[in-house]
This record gives sequence, structure tokens and C-alpha cells, in this order.
Amino acid sequence: MPKSKRDRPVTLSKTKKKGREHKESIVNSIREAVEKYSSVYVFTFENMRNLKFKEFREQLKSSSRFFLGSNKVMQVSLGRSVADEIRPGLHKVSKLLHGDSGLCCTNLPNDEVQRLFNEYEEHEFARTGSTATEKVELNEGPLDQFTHEMEPLLRKLGMPVRLNKGVVELVSDFVVCEEGKPLSPESAHILRQLGIKMASFRLRLVCRWSPEGFEVYKEGLDDDSDVESS
Repeated sequence: MPKSKRDRPVTLSKTKKKGREHKESIVNSIREAVEKYSSVYVFTFENMRNLKFKEFREQLKSSSRFFLGSNKVMQVSLGRSVADEIRPGLHKVSKLLHGDSGLCCTNLPNDEVQRLFNEYEEHEFARTGSTATEKVELNEGPLDQFTHEMEPLLRKLGMPVRLNKGVVELVSDFVVCEEGKPLSPESAHILRQLGIKMASFRLRLVCRWSPEGFEVYKEGLDDDSDVESS
């Protein structure tokens, strides 16, 4: 007689998806931060690197708090209209939370925040799918930067190489990537092996809110936004 499906054991150790309680926790945290800190900023990021961002966040830990995640949840936290905003003017901040963006609640002076964000830039290795910022071409001949143990890997990555008396040698010119074109997994790997960094992890301020007013930084604003300073 076949076993009943109702008799099958259920594993209770399975991880549950983040649900309503998690979202409510974030909403409450953001609302508490808005009350605690003197200013709220929206910022965007390019080529996010979690470790680098953590270092930046730790640098400002004593004066600021950062939030990343669902833009919709952050919008709900602040209020998406005049009717439901938690403090006057915050619905304007919500309108600018889209794409790769986050919130920074801080007690730092405005000029200090602008300086920190504008000066921050970390060069990193580009990932698959990133756009190449320049053409990289290797000329036929010995590749002294690689040891002989690297030859099988380079061949696997599509490079026309061979070993010549223990030296890795390129048997013909080879284009690693073309400017303006997306990087393939092989190209991204080769650039890393060459030590060429084509990506920059940057943070850009979009706007600032404080009880005194609201300000938009035009250089960080998309062309289709209709939010104005007040």
C-alpha cells in the first residue's frame, strides 16, 4: 500500500523568505533614523562593492546611518505623498528613490557630506557584462607577466598561447576587449589577471532633506525627474 503524502516528514529548518515582519522592521528603523538625525540624503551608486561600502559606512558610523534595499519599502517608510509623509517634505525624497539608490541619515554638516561623497571613488576590476572603458590588445610574443603554470588557464580563456622554453608566449595578436562593448566572462577574467581595473565604485548625492528645507543636486538627478528644490 503506497504511503500517504500526509505522512511525509516536514523539515522545520528551512529558511523562511523575508516577509511582512522584516519589512515592518526596516520601515520602523528608517522612521526612527529620520527622527534621530538632522538630515536625510538620497544617493545613487555605480558598480557596488559590498566590502568597500561597508568600509565607507563604518567611517561614518558615529554620525550617520545608511539604508539600502527595496526602494518601495524606503518610500513607504518616508511617505509617498503629502498625505502620508512622516515629516513635511519627505515625499519629495521618496520620488527620487529609484534605480540603484539608498538613504543616508546623518548629523554631519551639509558641506562635509558633499565633500565625502564627491571625493569617494574606488577603482575595481570590472565584472562580466560591464562596459569596457578602453580597448585592450596584447601583441604577439612572450607574456612575461604570467608564469608557466598560467598557460592552461589562459588557453581555456581563449588566448592563443603556448609554452616556449618555459615562457608563456602569445602566438598572435589578441584583443581582450573593445571600448564601449560589454565584457564577456573570459574578458573580465583576463583583465583581472592583467591587473587592469576598468570599474569605479562611486557614490553620488541626489538630494538632501532637513526640517529647514529640501535641496536637489542636479548632477545626481535623472533627466525625467520633476522634483524641484524648496
